[in-house]
Amino acid sequence: MFRFGSPYYFFLLIPVGVAAWMVFRRHINSGIVFAPTSRIPYAGKTWRTHAAAILPLLSLLGLALSIIALARPQTVLSRMHRSVDVIAIEMLVDCSGSMEALDMSTRSVAGVIERTRIQAVKEAFAEFIKQRPDDLCGLITFGGFATSRVPLTTDHSALLHVLSGVEVPKNGLDANGQPVDPEETMTAIGDGLATACARLEHAEPKTRIVVLLTDGGSNTGIIKPEEAMKIAKKMGIRVYTIGVGGREPAPIRVRDNFGRDVIVRIEADLDEGLLKKIADTTKGQYFNVMDPNGLGNAMCDINKLEKTKVERDEYRQYNELFPLFLCPAVALIVLGAGLNVMATRRIM
Repeated sequence: MFRFGSPYYFFLLIPVGVAAWMVFRRHINSGIVFAPTSRIPYAGKTWRTHAAAILPLLSLLGLALSIIALARPQTVLSRMHRSVDVIAIEMLVDCSGSMEALDMSTRSVAGVIERTRIQAVKEAFAEFIKQRPDDLCGLITFGGFATSRVPLTTDHSALLHVLSGVEVPKNGLDANGQPVDPEETMTAIGDGLATACARLEHAEPKTRIVVLLTDGGSNTGIIKPEEAMKIAKKMGIRVYTIGVGGREPAPIRVRDNFGRDVIVRIEADLDEGLLKKIADTTKGQYFNVMDPNGLGNAMCDINKLEKTKVERDEYRQYNELFPLFLCPAVALIVLGAGLNVMATRRIM
């Protein structure tokens, strides 16, 4: 399929056509009556006279090719109409302070490889997204309030880029070292779930799910979790809840009063009862994850969900052809300017 990306540039051909008419029209403004033309010596034609004859043609042709290049001729390399099985997924990630706990660390021959809960979650979600290239996926994070990071999209590269930048405020400071509101380190499960339901309300696929991942209990927010789960049930949205962390105190790296990084233990406050209730009410499922492998297994189970068939027209890539016109245009203009300087010994 061939097309022009910016066809409106072809209007510039109108003044070029007018210029061509002005240059090549035949016009005689004055003359001298001289009958014996045979007595006029014949000087013959030189290379300068030939150059003068073709200089306007070179310039006009170069301008015309430049305008065609501006119109961006291109061919569509992959345009297809196909049916795909998709679901709409909102990933709801807890970014409260306890997600910096180090109980997702792993052991290797070289020693302990520290991994926080949020790092393990990001890795598992990234792998989950790569396995679902056709699904509509969105990202919402929540601490003391919910933030919609990425709307439902099939542009998973953009989604993964945003996901990689999700961080937990450390020691009361954000990624730029600025103080954060203490409420941001809390957990507003109800607000996060309600926001996810709002983003899924007008999604095209019939199967709409929320993957809610948290390591704590709801302790702040405007909307209570019970109200949010009722909204999800009414909208037919399944909520799969994942509780991260064990029931024992977890190690976490903090900064003491002397500015030193130290590891302390924080008490587990995972509200499994609430997460199970949300999953049961919305006909979802609850997973408890105490290690990195468990998180991957939970993602695999969610990957087996019912899908909806959707018809799509896809335009994936274009082959730009403007260099085929731009390069000759530049060459003709440069050649015309060079011949003009050589033939007339002047730039214009």
